[in-house]
Amino acid sequence: MQVEPVSFGNVGGRPAFLYELCNAAGMQVAVADFGARVVSVKVPSAAGEVIDVVLGYDDAAGYAADDAWLGAPVGRVVNRIGGASFQLAGKTYELTANEGKNCNHSGRDFWCKRFWSVARAEQGADGGLVELVLDSPDGDQGFPGAIQMHLTYELTANNELVITYDGTPDATTLVNMTNHSYWNLNGCGGVTVLGHRLAVDAGAYTETDDELVSTGRVLPVDGTPLDLRDGKKLKDVVASTDHSIVNARGVDHNFVLPEAGEGEGGFVGGLRHAATLEGDVSGIKLDVFTDLPGMQVYTGNYVGGVCGKGGVEYHDHDAVALETNFFADAIHHPNFPQPVFGPDRPYRSRTVYAF
Repeated sequence: MQVEPVSFGNVGGRPAFLYELCNAAGMQVAVADFGARVVSVKVPSAAGEVIDVVLGYDDAAGYAADDAWLGAPVGRVVNRIGGASFQLAGKTYELTANEGKNCNHSGRDFWCKRFWSVARAEQGADGGLVELVLDSPDGDQGFPGAIQMHLTYELTANNELVITYDGTPDATTLVNMTNHSYWNLNGCGGVTVLGHRLAVDAGAYTETDDELVSTGRVLPVDGTPLDLRDGKKLKDVVASTDHSIVNARGVDHNFVLPEAGEGEGGFVGGLRHAATLEGDVSGIKLDVFTDLPGMQVYTGNYVGGVCGKGGVEYHDHDAVALETNFFADAIHHPNFPQPVFGPDRPYRSRTVYAF
């Protein structure tokens, strides 16, 4: 059956709506048409309490004013592009420098601050989905080629939030999307995430300079605070005196995941496990699966002062983002997997957050 939209305020005089999904296990997911944001993910804890595990706002106006990327689909290209320009097929493209001399999260007119069309919103006996669509014209944000991006959020019977991106550019371009939800498995009531335990299936990470722009070097995690293969409490990593962690005020690093293998059905790779996050109080566990080559771990180093749901003030390190992606600034580093897509190479990717 169709999901009935719920009023979610308005932006610029236009009404926004919320679409709520549920399954028989008691998990609930809500997404908004404004910004295609993940607004809430409610999960039963070990004690049977239903806990909202993502940071967010009470209405669309909060997301319109947001600069922390809460629940955001980031596109056309996530993370930093050095020098706010790139070359593709012999032509130079200039982007907006919105972080020093660099472009971050595509620089301007962010996709997560636009209304998306709702193509489908369906609730079944044990789960449902919402498919949202955004038309991005040639030259949008400075990138070549037009693309119609389809973004689907699906809640399964197995307590999985499946996020699928699907779009075919009409010209060669860059596409590198992610979901920027901030997770706290103890709840979004202004409590720290530093007691959570995080394990990442990565033996290497991509080095960045002091502006957090990729240098192109892939470094082993061995002997560093970023060796999360056996899991560590986030507080032990954030407290490190490692220069890159001190410079970022916490973790803001891209991990190199194992080879994904060939993807079926046009996906960029095969789905495989990437990470496990465990709530120290709730007992909730989150496993991340993706077909993408990397995952940016960001420990909410700059969310302090954000006023979120129910008027709760968030603090630095109140949540962690697990952003599956192609490596940042890949276009400037030929040794990285390249997020270059076009008419003969559609962009199709999937990430699963399984509770």
